Amino acid sequence: MFSEFKEFIIGGDVLDLAVGVVIGSAFTAIVTQVVEGLITPLVGWFVAAITGTRNLESSLSILDWSPVPGVTFQFGEIVSAVVTFILTGFILFIIVKAANKAKLTQQEEEAAPVAEDYLAEIRDLMRQEQGLPVETDEDSQSEETNEADEKANS
Repeated sequence: MFSEFKEFIIGGDVLDLAVGVVIGSAFTAIVTQVVEGLITPLVGWFVAAITGTRNLESSLSILDWSPVPGVTFQFGEIVSAVVTFILTGFILFIIVKAANKAKLTQQEEEAAPVAEDYLAEIRDLMRQEQGLPVETDEDSQSEETNEADEKANS
């Protein structure tokens, strides 16, 4: 059981998750600052322009509702939290999409045929035209293994 736990902890999944949590925390702080420093004032400015108030700090408080003294429903804070959530989700979506595209591009580059593959195809086509047997990948691998064995033995 201890060895399984050790494998689980050392495995990449736990480390990847830990890195993701730390980066997510830092990213959330950035998005929160953008919302508090840029988006909320813009929304406040917009609401102040509509309502005709001059105090931008309290312009979102127009969205608050107080049915009885001492009880206040702060809808301005809810709007700010929803905007933060939507922006965070959208920015994470863009980051994940870019990362997936980069990963896909890298996989395509790795899978791209090299010059040796083209040369092998040309060789095989020429052998077929001449009526000679065509080498398969297994044949070429066994020849490489035989050559390596012969070098090792000598």
